Amino acid sequence: MTSERPKARTPYSGGASPASRRDKLRRKVGDNVLGYAFMAAGIACFALFSWYPLVRGVILSFQQVNFVTDPIWVGFDNFKAIFDDPLFYTAWWNTLKFTVLALILGYLVPFAIAVILNEIRHFKGFFRIAIYLPVMLPPIVVVLLWKFFYDPGNGLFNTVLSFLHLPTSDWTQSPKMSMISLVLVSTWANMGGATIMYLAALQNIPGELYEAAELEGASVWQRLRHITIPQMRFIMLVLLLLQIVATMQVFIEPYQLTGTTNPDTITVMVLIYRYAFTVNNDFGLAAAMSVLLFIVLGVFSAVYLRVTRDQD
Repeated sequence: MTSERPKARTPYSGGASPASRRDKLRRKVGDNVLGYAFMAAGIACFALFSWYPLVRGVILSFQQVNFVTDPIWVGFDNFKAIFDDPLFYTAWWNTLKFTVLALILGYLVPFAIAVILNEIRHFKGFFRIAIYLPVMLPPIVVVLLWKFFYDPGNGLFNTVLSFLHLPTSDWTQSPKMSMISLVLVSTWANMGGATIMYLAALQNIPGELYEAAELEGASVWQRLRHITIPQMRFIMLVLLLLQIVATMQVFIEPYQLTGTTNPDTITVMVLIYRYAFTVNNDFGLAAAMSVLLFIVLGVFSAVYLRVTRDQD
C-alpha cells in the first residue's frame, strides 16, 4: 500500500512584496500620465479663469479699491451703500421686467417656430439658416443694426409706419416702449439657438406616437399637449433655466441703446458698470453688487434644480 506524499506547503507571503507593489504603482502611473496631465491642465484653467476671479471678486466686495491707490478694507460698508442707493431697487425691478418679457417672447416664440419648422416639408435648410443667422452675428453688430431700426428720424420702423400713415414711436426714448424695444433685440438675436435645440428634440420624438394619435383622431392641440410637450420636458426645463440666468445678466442691449443713465432701462449689470467705471469708480461697490447677483442666481438655480429634479 502506497500513500501519496503531501505537497510541500508554500510559506505565506502576506501579499505582494513591496518591490512588486512599487512596480505595479509605477506602471499604473506611467500608463495614466497623459490623462493626469490633461486633468491637471483642465484644473489649472478652471482655477485661473473661474475660481480665482470668483474668490477675488468676493475679496473686492469688502474693500474700497480703484486699482490706483492701495485698497482699504471696509467690511460690509459696500453692501450697506448699495442697499441705500435708490437705483439698486430700480435696477432689480427693471431686470425682473426684462426677464419676464424676454421669457414670454424668447421662450415661447422659439418653441412655436421649431414646431412649425418641424412640419415644413420644403426649403427646410433655408428656413433653419434664416432663423439661426442672427446668432452668428456679433452682439454689438446686432445692437447697432437695431439702433438704426429704432432711429426716431430716418429709422426703418418709423419710415415704414410713416409710409403706412401710422403714428411713429420713440422706440428707445419712450418710458413705455424702451424696455420692450430691448426685449425685441435680445429675442431676435438669441432665439435661433433655442429654436435649433427645440427642433433637434422634436426630431427625436418617435413618429409612431403621432401616427397612433392621428388614428385615434387626436387634434393638433391634443398631439402637442400629450406627445410633444411631455417628450420635450427635459430640454424645455434646461432651456428655461439657462434663459433666466442669461436674461438676468443683460448688459449690451441697454448699454448701447439707452445708455447707463436711463432709469427706465437700467439693469443690475448696467448698475455694476456705473459703480466701477462711470459714477463711483469703486470696484468694491461693483464687486458687492456682483456677489449679490451671484447669490441670487445661485439660490434660484439650486431651488429650480431641486424642484424639477424628478420631472425629467
